[in-house]
Amino acid sequence: MAKLILSMDGLVLKEIPLNKERMSIGRRANNDIQIDNLAISGEHAAVVTILNDSFLEDLNSTNGTLVNGQPVKKHFLKNSDVIELGKYKLKYVVEHVPQVDAADFEKTMVLRPGALKPAGAPETGGTAGSSVESTQTGHFAVHAAAATAQAAPAAPTAVALIQVLNGPNAGRELELTKTLTTLGKPGVQVAVIARRPNGYFITHVEGGQFPVVNGKTLDAQAHQLGDHDVIEIAGIKMEFFFKT
Repeated sequence: MAKLILSMDGLVLKEIPLNKERMSIGRRANNDIQIDNLAISGEHAAVVTILNDSFLEDLNSTNGTLVNGQPVKKHFLKNSDVIELGKYKLKYVVEHVPQVDAADFEKTMVLRPGALKPAGAPETGGTAGSSVESTQTGHFAVHAAAATAQAAPAAPTAVALIQVLNGPNAGRELELTKTLTTLGKPGVQVAVIARRPNGYFITHVEGGQFPVVNGKTLDAQAHQLGDHDVIEIAGIKMEFFFKT
């Protein structure tokens, strides 16, 4: 299991196991990792861990987040990376080093017009980042209903796509070839789709509202996607399906 080692001025304060899929970091008491310092925003950053992979996302903090001395908005964490929040440091340590390469992490996905291709268009290779542009914000159900039965996962080699169903990008598709692909509108609602040997899983990353799949609001746990599931994030509906 991966963990974060919190220190200040070289003094180790505590070790925090990453035992939740999403762990928030900030000054407020409701964070999973609370750092009570004025240089730290109320909700400063979050670490999402899916199986053996973790990535860090800055939540539009006032003073920013550094990793190994470099400012980041979103970062695929590697063993021994050092996260800096003001005077505090969080060292990322993992006993089992993930096999995935950072190049296989979709750093800024979210559906800008240039990143999507029309349905049926030939492959052009590569998938640039994207962000669903929409004036809709949508309202999700207040309760988290039980998930409906999922379709059997496809074979490990199966590649899936998402097709946008509404908004200015309606009809366009994005092939999910990366290990991690994030979807949504930063600052409003963001989720990540992880490609694993046993299928694709969607997890909430940012925002007060959780993704909706087939009309059901998800919770904080990873949810396995089935063929032809309909996902709704930040007011945009997308169909998930396997490539044939």
